[in-house]
Amino acid sequence: MVLFMKNALRMTTHPVRPATVRDAKAIARVHASVTQALLRDVLMMDKLSGPSIEERQAYWREAIEYSEPQVQVAIEGETMVGFVGFDRSRDKGTPSTTGELWALCVLPEHGQQGIGTALWDAAHDGLKDEGCTKVTVWVPLRDERALRFFEHNGFKRETNSLRLVSAGSAKMEEIRLRRDLL
Repeated sequence: MVLFMKNALRMTTHPVRPATVRDAKAIARVHASVTQALLRDVLMMDKLSGPSIEERQAYWREAIEYSEPQVQVAIEGETMVGFVGFDRSRDKGTPSTTGELWALCVLPEHGQQGIGTALWDAAHDGLKDEGCTKVTVWVPLRDERALRFFEHNGFKRETNSLRLVSAGSAKMEEIRLRRDLL
């Protein structure tokens, strides 16, 4: 199946659609799986306590119900393999025309298949529809794979934006990346 996005130059073989409340549990599972892979592969930690599947499910259910953030999901066959959450930037002092990718997650075993790009394309179009002219994303500084993905898609690092965030009981550095929405 080929989906054509608003921009005729963009197309993908991975169906992406708006999330429904029924998707909240699958989104929570994808989110937990991606978080654990990040902790294991990037932060070199075994397992970190964090939100349970039920807590994540409640968060994503509410996000979907109130469209804050807007959520799109990628499906392969009958299985959800990734999702993206996007909305206006949560960073203080940013103009209302700046959007933010709140989350972009693809199951590790489905990496390198264009799913992340399909999700980014959906978020890009959604943010443009909302009147955004720029978009930002916060990425763990040690997550070279995510940094490469976003830089390949036109994002640039804001070197003065480093921040320390909690990841359960651990701390990690994140950097903000930014790009114009064309």
